[in-house]
Amino acid sequence: MKKGLVLEGGALRGLFTVGILDVMMEHNITPGGFIGVSAGAAFGCNMKSRQPGRAIRYNTNYAKDWRYCSIRSYLKTGDLFGGEFDYHYLPAHLDIFDEEAFDNNPMEMYVVCTDVTTGKAVYKKLDKCSYDCYEWIRASASMPLASRIVKVDGYQLLDGGIADSIPLRYFQEIGYEKNIVILTQPDGYVKEKNKFLPLMKMQLHKYPHFIEAAANRHLMYNTETAYVKEQELLGNTLVIRPKEALPIGHISHDPEEMWRVYHIGRAAGKERLQDILRFMQE
Repeated sequence: MKKGLVLEGGALRGLFTVGILDVMMEHNITPGGFIGVSAGAAFGCNMKSRQPGRAIRYNTNYAKDWRYCSIRSYLKTGDLFGGEFDYHYLPAHLDIFDEEAFDNNPMEMYVVCTDVTTGKAVYKKLDKCSYDCYEWIRASASMPLASRIVKVDGYQLLDGGIADSIPLRYFQEIGYEKNIVILTQPDGYVKEKNKFLPLMKMQLHKYPHFIEAAANRHLMYNTETAYVKEQELLGNTLVIRPKEALPIGHISHDPEEMWRVYHIGRAAGKERLQDILRFMQE
């Protein structure tokens, strides 16, 4: 039976997920594969490279570096979170991403992106590190309005969360029968229509299918959280979520705030550790 891990996005709310993943790595808990959306992909890749501590380290070390995330970066590059700096320069020169460990780890990694021309989800399996591998991860985390469209492998892509925010159903369809789902919103959270939709319509008017997906995202998201709860009740899904709204926004330049969210994740990971171990051993 294939056991997987499904990682929701949420920008810097994803540091909650990082805390849980670090606890899992420290206890040698290794699912057969995982699928990450947006921050779930950008931070989750450190699980395949077996580098606990790396994601919180580079986020806090470079929180105030304009190249990492800033209006200056947006004006100079078109990306609020610096595309070239964050996904290519930093992992190659500043906080080294262990490409050899990533390549040799048999754990499967999938990322979710949204094709701007169709408005549909694109699911990509990443086996080996390469420039394009990093670009797929960047695309998954490229938020509309704050990022350029990422062109890779013939696709034009943005944030995977627009088309499939919690890809549990997809992971089940490709054979992962039991899954741990890590969410970054508390139980009972209901997503509302995107208030920035008028700006998206202006900036991305050439991509009507993407605009339609963005307009309906709240409906898709709320349907998916209901499905997650249904699967949790059936016993084939273990859900870990924060007990209350996380004290951080999509963007933060405050290392203390980042550490706070990370430690909330670690506490959740430790609290659910025995549940995770039982679930993985069943």
